[in-house]
Amino acid sequence: MFIKVLGAAAGGGYPQWNCNHPNSRLARSKTSKALPRTQSSIAISLDKYKWYILNASPDLRQQLWDNPELMPSPEDPLRYSPIMGVILTNADVDHTAGLINLRESQKFNLYATKRVLDVIGKNSIFNVLNPKFVKRMPIELDNVFNLHDTEDTFSGISIKPFAVPGKVALWLEDESKGKNFGSVEEDTIALEINSATKKFFYIPACASIPDWLLTKLDNSELVFFDGTLWQDDEMIKQNVGIKTGKRMGHISMSGEEGSINILNKINIKRRIFIHINTTNPSLLEDSKEREIANKNGWEISYDTMEISL
Repeated sequence: MFIKVLGAAAGGGYPQWNCNHPNSRLARSKTSKALPRTQSSIAISLDKYKWYILNASPDLRQQLWDNPELMPSPEDPLRYSPIMGVILTNADVDHTAGLINLRESQKFNLYATKRVLDVIGKNSIFNVLNPKFVKRMPIELDNVFNLHDTEDTFSGISIKPFAVPGKVALWLEDESKGKNFGSVEEDTIALEINSATKKFFYIPACASIPDWLLTKLDNSELVFFDGTLWQDDEMIKQNVGIKTGKRMGHISMSGEEGSINILNKINIKRRIFIHINTTNPSLLEDSKEREIANKNGWEISYDTMEISL
């Protein structure tokens, strides 16, 4: 199985358009110590010809340009795309807005929970995805589904979606519904991705790591995991925001209750942080936080990163 990181950053990208935090200033200076990153998404394939995108970033057009395998080749028809499908893990803007880039009457399958498909269905802008070409395929938690190409041939890849701790997308929060803002299980899901011989996990958003999740991830070959913040209150401390990571539905990397410490309890062959916020110091190649993450076996993902399983 082939995996490409199309985007490694959290919502807004790195550097974020309106952020003048030192991290963002370094990225704008084009130093090799602070590589810019687009908003989070990965692509998977068994043959490097037919691809499936996990989350459609607002930066998708740029991401396709940066990854020519996902664009038509000279041998392809005048209208063609190697993108056979898109799988959504939630309804966040940074994971759905990129669908609008795929509006040119091109066939592909759109997989998401009924909750997320309902949200998309109620927003008329997504009607640009012509239903004559784009099949909306509802998926169910804890039920395996197969990825098919546009001719309805099985790709060889199957996925099992499951709920993880999190919350409803920011733009769908309803304060009248209590502390969880109306969140339901289908609002934040993770994906267990399988071929005939390989398996990995994609978890770009997660608010905490309960024991059952530790058990599920133990002895994994590869896990992509939520790397939004280094510290839960880093945005508040650095005067660039008013919310903690927990309030946004994200576990922090550091600390006793952070993902690095908790996931050290189990065996994961390769562990990679994705969905990394512009304020996170681990983005900097020479930071002490990057050193800590690396010493604990973590990689910090970057755009165009390639992995073969």
